[in-house]
Amino acid sequence: MRLASVAAFLCCASLHLSAAVPPGEAAILRGIDSSVQDRVTRVLSFTDVEHYSVFRGSDRTHPAAQMTVQVTYRKGIGKSYQILAQSGSALIRKFGLMPLLENEKTINLPGNVERSWFTSANYEMHLKPGGPQPLNSRTCYVLSITPRRAAPNTLLGTLWVDATTFAIAQVDGFASKNPSIWSGATHMMRQYTDIQGIPMAIHARAESTSNVFGRSVVIIDYGDYQLQLAPSASRRLQ
Repeated sequence: MRLASVAAFLCCASLHLSAAVPPGEAAILRGIDSSVQDRVTRVLSFTDVEHYSVFRGSDRTHPAAQMTVQVTYRKGIGKSYQILAQSGSALIRKFGLMPLLENEKTINLPGNVERSWFTSANYEMHLKPGGPQPLNSRTCYVLSITPRRAAPNTLLGTLWVDATTFAIAQVDGFASKNPSIWSGATHMMRQYTDIQGIPMAIHARAESTSNVFGRSVVIIDYGDYQLQLAPSASRRLQ
């Protein structure tokens, strides 16, 4: 009886210990790839409202230019924009914000968008030491990411993914290739939130230096999401 009790105790202790051990790097990468694929499969279309603010030099209080746009995304087609409001420097809006919007349209065209996904096919990813870390009330795995090809829309930096769902929570780093010979290194950060089970951008920041505009910071806030989703795999199986 005593031996049986000891064996049962050791078995339970072993199960609890196993449950506490986080998955290895390979399992986390599979989880990230699966999360990205689920998003790609389920998001048929969405609209949102994005507010862009440009700050020049050391001024972080008074935006030099602002623009509010409504974005429409359709799977297999890409993104389109409607400008709702704009103010500030016409020069910055014309040569700073409009090219940024056009670049987003190009990136999201079929055949291009696949290369910007944060997957193991597009990036070398390695789990950083220290275990799961807190981020904005979430527990996340933290990975270093290196793009397999250099491009203005791929980042060399750090990726945070939710430790439960493996959905992207934040990315931070430098563009692996400068967008033009006139600009310096661009530092970018984007945060995501869960909307209807889908990770969607909620806040972004990009900082760069150019010969034309000097040091500039672009802040982007996203909101008013309306998503059209396909049923999840679990619902399709029911």
